[in-house]
Amino acid sequence: MIPIAKPIIADDEIDEVVKVLRSGFIAQGPKVAEFEEKFAEYLGVKHAVAVSSGTTALHLALLAAGIGPNDEVITTPFTFAATGNSVLHVGAKPVFIDIDNKTYNLNPENIENAITDKTKAVMPVHLYGQPAEMDTIKQIAEDHDLIVIEDAAQAHGAVYKGKKAGSLGDMGCFSFYPTKNMTTSEGGIITTENEEMAEKARVLRSHGESERYTHVVLGYNFRMTDIAAAIGIVQLKKLDKFNEKRIANAKYLTERIDKINGITAPFVSADVKHVYHQYTIRVGKSRRNELMEFLNSRGIGTGIHYPKPIYKQKLYKELGFSASCPEAEAASSEVLSLPVHPSLEKNDLEKIVSVLNEASKQINLF
Repeated sequence: MIPIAKPIIADDEIDEVVKVLRSGFIAQGPKVAEFEEKFAEYLGVKHAVAVSSGTTALHLALLAAGIGPNDEVITTPFTFAATGNSVLHVGAKPVFIDIDNKTYNLNPENIENAITDKTKAVMPVHLYGQPAEMDTIKQIAEDHDLIVIEDAAQAHGAVYKGKKAGSLGDMGCFSFYPTKNMTTSEGGIITTENEEMAEKARVLRSHGESERYTHVVLGYNFRMTDIAAAIGIVQLKKLDKFNEKRIANAKYLTERIDKINGITAPFVSADVKHVYHQYTIRVGKSRRNELMEFLNSRGIGTGIHYPKPIYKQKLYKELGFSASCPEAEAASSEVLSLPVHPSLEKNDLEKIVSVLNEASKQINLF
C-alpha cells in the first residue's frame, strides 16, 4: 500500500528526543523557547508561541484578539472542523461563506455581504498548502476594522507574493500533527508581529500565569513539551527540502493527470508557492467514490478532504447552523486526495499514474 501520508522521523530527531529525556527537563522549557525563536525567524515575524496543537493555537489566537461571546468570525466551511470549533470554543459564532471553486480557499468576494456589526475577525484557511487570496482579504479587513487570523495548519513554508503563510495576517496558526509538512508529533504554534497578542497567548497557554503561581486570567494548559519541540527543531531544518519533494511529486502527477479525461489536477494561483500538504484532484461526484475504491484496491491510499462542509456536520446542524455554499458542497462530493508526501519513490509515482490510467479505461469518469 502506498499510504496517503507518512511522517518522516530519522535518527537525528530520535537523538534530540533522547537528549531531552536524559536532561530531565521534558515539559515546556529551553527547547520550546529555541523552537519558537527558530520558527519565528523562518517566517520572518517577531513572535512565535508554541502550544499543544493546531486547534489550541486557533483557540488562543482568537482569545488573544479579544474575540468572545456574541462576536462573529467569517471563515470557510470547506476545511477540517477545528477551524469552526475553535470559534465555538471562545463562545463566538463562525459565519461560513463559500469558496473559490479552483483553489478551494475562502472566496473574498463573499466576505463583505457576511459582515455585520458583530463581525470581529476573518479566518482564512490556506487549504491543502496553497495560500488564500490575502491581499483582498486584508484590504476588506482593514476597511471594516477586522482581525485576520490565518489558519495555516496545512501551509508550512507556503508563500504568497514573497511572504510566508503565517506572516500575512494579524496572527497565523500552525499544526504539527504527524501528517503535516513538518511535525512535532502533536503541537501547534501562533505567529505574530503583535507583541501584545503574543504575550496574551503566552499567559493563556499556561494557566493564565504572568509569572510562576501568579494567575492573572483564566487560562489553560496548552503548553508544548520540550520533547515535541526537539523534534520540531530538527524538522524545521528539513522543511524546505520536504516541501521541494512534495512540489516535485505534484509536478510529476499533474503533468500526467492532465492527460487523463475526467480528472482535474490541482489549480495553482499565480504568485504563490503551493506546498501540497494534500494533492487533491477533482472527479465527477457520481464517480469519485468509485475511483477511490479502485485506487484503494490497487494499493494506493486516498483521502477525502473534506466529505461535507462544516455546517453540515451533526454538531453544527444541532446548533442550528446553516449556510448557502454551493461551491463547497460541490467540492465535498468531488475531491479526492492522492499521495504526494516526500517518502514517495519514482516507482510509487509511476504506479499512481498507471492505476489512474487503468481506472480511466474501466470507469466512466465524466
